[in-house]
Amino acid sequence: MGRVQVFDVNETLLDLAAMDPHFQRIFGDPGVRVTWFSQMIASALLATVTGAYHPFGAHAMAALEMTAQQAGVPLADDDKQAVATQLRQLPAHPEVPGALRRLSDAGLRLAALTNSTEEVARAQLEHAGLIGAFELVLSADTVGRLKPAPEPYRMAAERLGVAVGQLRLIAAHGWDVAGAARAGCASAFVARPGKVLDPLVERPEIVGADLTEVAEAILAADNHGAGRP
Repeated sequence: MGRVQVFDVNETLLDLAAMDPHFQRIFGDPGVRVTWFSQMIASALLATVTGAYHPFGAHAMAALEMTAQQAGVPLADDDKQAVATQLRQLPAHPEVPGALRRLSDAGLRLAALTNSTEEVARAQLEHAGLIGAFELVLSADTVGRLKPAPEPYRMAAERLGVAVGQLRLIAAHGWDVAGAARAGCASAFVARPGKVLDPLVERPEIVGADLTEVAEAILAADNHGAGRP
């Protein structure tokens, strides 16, 4: 049985740059979006390490408040609502639909695994026109532990009916591929601009500049020819 390819969603499949106009309006600088997202991940990691749990969307809003406080910028409820709404309406990176079709046409099983709730993830993937590519849309919320804790990856393997070693996690975040690897999964890294791997973590067998490169490497690694399993 071949590996199941399990994709992170935000930044891996979906382009958060669509949120930049909101950060330009609120902060006067679209680049603050990167600071906000990094703060959101830091807050989520802190909760995970200390054994607490909050839905990923709560971390997003908490990080927005913290980023505004750090910048000395007032944050209205309408600003928070605009950011939360845009998170559900992100476009796919341009190469993503074709790369997913390439893998699906080769007979690979595809699923999504995100820290967002399943309801948010489904809304995101439906808006981006990607939801039909996936056998399952899975959320860390169902186990009350966010990636990179091991429980979400193990849950994904169980739901997909495979051993954890038969799951390959594909993500544009070094912390996500590290968590997957330490849970026993294979992994692949999408090295989008500004994304790097932690040198203290074993390097994934597959690294590509975008999802097209990663998909071709997956097909080569798993010995799949075009259009056949």
